[in-house]
Amino acid sequence: MWAARLAFPAAVLLTLAVLWELVVWGLAVPKWIVPSPSAIWQAFWEMRALLAVHVGQTMLEVATGIGIAVTAGVAVAAAINFSPWLRRAIYPLLVISQTVPILALAPLLIIWFGFGIAPKVIVVTLFCFFPIAINTSDGLTATEPELIDLFRSMGATWLQIWQKVRLPAALPYFFSGLKIAATYSVTGAIVGEWVGAKQGLGIYMLRSSAAFKTAQVFSAIAITSLLSIALFLAVFVIERGTMPWHFEER
Repeated sequence: MWAARLAFPAAVLLTLAVLWELVVWGLAVPKWIVPSPSAIWQAFWEMRALLAVHVGQTMLEVATGIGIAVTAGVAVAAAINFSPWLRRAIYPLLVISQTVPILALAPLLIIWFGFGIAPKVIVVTLFCFFPIAINTSDGLTATEPELIDLFRSMGATWLQIWQKVRLPAALPYFFSGLKIAATYSVTGAIVGEWVGAKQGLGIYMLRSSAAFKTAQVFSAIAITSLLSIALFLAVFVIERGTMPWHFEER
């Protein structure tokens, strides 16, 4: 089933790659302007050892940032769900926080925390925190009141209601936010590395671009896309394993 679903998009991508190759070859476009897919693959293969180091650094930043964002996002969502006053105070601030361009904060983070891993992790956390917190909060709020009243009538405590009713109801919302966060997390790490870093795909792109090695830039972009897709699929697999009942109903 999955093979059949992937066959058509794979065929489209292969067709586009062949057309790209033919156009670049037919028009004799210089490699430093637009490299062909074969040149991009060659650049990737030649630099695979160095790319592995940069990918490892970027994924360390991504994993740490997502972990912090999940912890903080769920905690904030739970807090504003417990207290209507906190919801009125914090929810608008969460929305307002998204009006501040994260790219503008990145240089300040470098000034405050230096060129180590901390600024990149903070940027990834900022990219991932909002969709996780908002979606989880909406999921906790969307729990059916009748179901909560039923559990209360049966003598359930607030902790039991939280575990048996609110959390299962919020899980689909949480995973929706996590899939969005995972998709943007690699981009967040690269944005942080653009401002200042010693290792990572972002600094690899900048150095390659400064040397007019456009094929290496394209190879790093392709790796970025593949990493984002892999993270999305990983969250999807965890989602199916965590709440099989949701997919059975669908």
